[in-house]
Amino acid sequence: MAQFSLTVNGVPHRVEADEATPLLYVLRNMIGLDGPRYGCGAEQCGACTVLVNGEPRHACTVPIDQLAAASVVTVEGLARDGHPLIEAFLAHNAAQCGYCSSGILVEAASLLAANPTPTRAEVMRALDGHLCRCGAHNRVIKAVLSVSSPEKP
Repeated sequence: MAQFSLTVNGVPHRVEADEATPLLYVLRNMIGLDGPRYGCGAEQCGACTVLVNGEPRHACTVPIDQLAAASVVTVEGLARDGHPLIEAFLAHNAAQCGYCSSGILVEAASLLAANPTPTRAEVMRALDGHLCRCGAHNRVIKAVLSVSSPEKP
């Protein structure tokens, strides 16, 4: 076991874990955040997506020892900061069961930070790695585009 320091949603944390422990386990089991979800454990569904130093990462596979002094943002951080995507998802009913929503919200926030006015095709491409079995994809895309300014086709 080793000690690791990281900042999660602006709050510094020091955790003791095996070096190979996935970030997802640290977030959920040690820090107590349940927004990032375990879906597949193989970077195939996107339910565990978080921002690490501003970049989307699959928390299910990134080991804690690769995150020395990293800054991590989860969907809880987006909500705390009042990210407009949260309200847009509610307004567009873009989350049915909600299991995939946290990863999609984080990925969409990353897209909008890099490109405040994405096209529909750019949104679709950015969210392509996120699986949603409920079929809310069209509403998710509308919600993301509603936050961009001006909305593009």
